[in-house]
Amino acid sequence: MTQANNGQTKRGYYGEYGGRFVPEGIAELLAVLERAFDDAVADGAFQKELDTLLAEYVGRPSAITECVNLSEECGGGRLFLKREDLNHTGAHKINNALGQALLAKRMGKKRLIAETGAGMHGTASATAAALMGMECTVYMGAVDVERQAPNVSRMKALGAKVVPVHDGQATLKDAVDSALMAWMNDLDAFYLLGSVVGPSPYPEIVRYFQSVIGREARVQMLEREGRLPDEVAACVGGGSNAIGLFSGFLNDPEVAVTGVEPAGKGLQFGLGAHAATLSAGTPGVVHGFNTYVLFDEKGEPAPVHSVAAGLDYPGVGPEHSYLKDTGRAKYVSVTDAEALDAFGRLCRKEGIIPAVESSHALAYALKRLPSMRKDRILLVNLSGRGDKDLETVLPMLGL
Repeated sequence: MTQANNGQTKRGYYGEYGGRFVPEGIAELLAVLERAFDDAVADGAFQKELDTLLAEYVGRPSAITECVNLSEECGGGRLFLKREDLNHTGAHKINNALGQALLAKRMGKKRLIAETGAGMHGTASATAAALMGMECTVYMGAVDVERQAPNVSRMKALGAKVVPVHDGQATLKDAVDSALMAWMNDLDAFYLLGSVVGPSPYPEIVRYFQSVIGREARVQMLEREGRLPDEVAACVGGGSNAIGLFSGFLNDPEVAVTGVEPAGKGLQFGLGAHAATLSAGTPGVVHGFNTYVLFDEKGEPAPVHSVAAGLDYPGVGPEHSYLKDTGRAKYVSVTDAEALDAFGRLCRKEGIIPAVESSHALAYALKRLPSMRKDRILLVNLSGRGDKDLETVLPMLGL
């Protein structure tokens, strides 16, 4: 892996987005982290250890699957999935968690602090901590603790301490707030941030560790089909799985790039009914970086809603904001109902149970395919598996 083409217009920024808007003490820690990251990625031994873990522990490369049944049902283009659900722990989150945990180990850290929404990043962080003999504390909104109970159990089984957060809406944004506060009070710990958000250098670090998705997908499509896909799509909350996939194709102008946000109950119902930041937000600062944010009338991060716990975030990664403004990527939104319908259709037609987060990208694909020629290819990142969602989703589907 290299740091080339990391999307930045200058260090820490993607156009006007990104940066490091934090107290001086945290800024110093971030500067130390940036130097440690640069040193690590320049060290072949670090990269070799990570590559070995990705192959022998995670099970990479993850597969590419063509969904022949759904493609025929839609009557248009060909649908392919990049199967991050097949990774150890069941999602793309393990790529970044292992990378950052190796970095923490290299820095001499013994304790990891993490936030989680759907619980997949928390599970991946707990997994990495167990593997490397570290302590791990995961902050999770109390609402998400209830709706993602299987992942809470997994984190506890792996030895992590799960701290329910009852502030605010008790979802992902509030978990991030609590994790940042915990880090400020325990500066000897390592904050293992789960998405391409936060103050610099976190968006760059997470992008680096998730770019394996796009590199693999590019090679796999060329080997299988002899060409690149016509379009790639992924769900966007914070945006790490999307940036991971997109990074492999941003320099290919013939490949359309689409991010899919959660419209929740519907954008027409306004703030609190959705979490479609790029579709309905405005630029501003949240969690120490500049990006598109959903703000309320007081200028505070607005309440958000999605059936997918991992997409319940009022901001978005700064590179996504830049890609939106430059037009290199387009961002659309789908509702809870559309995502749930896509969830059921993939289960029944292809025998694959997707995460509800990933189902948002799938819902877009099912609407897009009929308008594509039969020889056109749409590649969707299936960012995670849906075991964690069954208790919530099945009653909504009447099952």
